[in-house]
Amino acid sequence: MTRSRPAAGGGRLVLVPPERLERWLDNAAGRHGAFADVVADADGVTVTCVDDAVLRLDPPLGWDGPGPTPLARLGAAARSRHRVAVLLVRRGRWAVGVFEGGDLVVSKVDARLVQGRTAAGGWSQQRFARRRGNQTDAVVDHAVETAVRVLGPHVATCVGLATGGDRGLVDEVLADRRLTGLAALRRLEPVEVGEPTKAVLLSTPGSFRAVGGGR
Repeated sequence: MTRSRPAAGGGRLVLVPPERLERWLDNAAGRHGAFADVVADADGVTVTCVDDAVLRLDPPLGWDGPGPTPLARLGAAARSRHRVAVLLVRRGRWAVGVFEGGDLVVSKVDARLVQGRTAAGGWSQQRFARRRGNQTDAVVDHAVETAVRVLGPHVATCVGLATGGDRGLVDEVLADRRLTGLAALRRLEPVEVGEPTKAVLLSTPGSFRAVGGGR
């Protein structure tokens, strides 16, 4: 499904799944008229329509590839089956996986108890806070071990890392020296996710493979 949100400088930011890109462009031409100008640069393509509407499309993982025209090259880049690692972490739950295109190659989803907040105060509150902090540290430690074991063997074949969840916890996981190579692949925009379940993990290619742009 194509998603959009307001852009900082006006207009809309859009995420277009690769399989919908051709239809999305056809619909844009239907709304704005023929494409009067199509200009490619190092990051993607800028399309100017006859009504002066401007469309900007950037594939998330670069766009070197075959195609007689910029838009054909863009489509080929969007459909390419790059390998991408995924790391999702929230308090109490984490998920990792490697995707080839939209297909899951390997994954692991796990959880560990982190107590919820308490209304108690004073010494009890402080003791609870320490316990909760220790539990959160344990989540990070276990997520690190999972990432090392599951993602580590695939780092050399991946072209990017998609992350999601609690950014602070993700940062803590990737700070482990054993994940230096994985952290170096972190050049994709974070994906917006809820609890890192298997279903949520399976949905992430819809975000990290989507062609991003503005209109």
